[in-house]
Amino acid sequence: MFIRLAEQHRQFVQDLVMNLQALAIVLENRGYLASCYTCGSQMNSASFMVSLGDNHLIRFLVSDYGITWTEMRDDRELMKLEGAEAISQLQDLGNLVKYQIQPSEFRPPVSQQV
Repeated sequence: MFIRLAEQHRQFVQDLVMNLQALAIVLENRGYLASCYTCGSQMNSASFMVSLGDNHLIRFLVSDYGITWTEMRDDRELMKLEGAEAISQLQDLGNLVKYQIQPSEFRPPVSQQV
């Protein structure tokens, strides 16, 4: 059972890395400064970053060891989430692409800031 769960987790991380790479490409094509870096060819970790303008930066890290979403403005951390909560924040970022929101129009929910 544990071997199967470990393999499912590895596959999940690889899928997430591929989706982050695609999201970075689409965001760049829409005028955002975005990047997604991976280590090695096995796609078992990635560092995704996007600038939403006005010194507003999103960093999303994924690896076998964990998943973290960090949102910063003016070099100050606004919000840091891990695991499923971090992944759910990607939906808001995906909405930028889906609804073609311009970088200056995007504002994170104030209720989720720290």
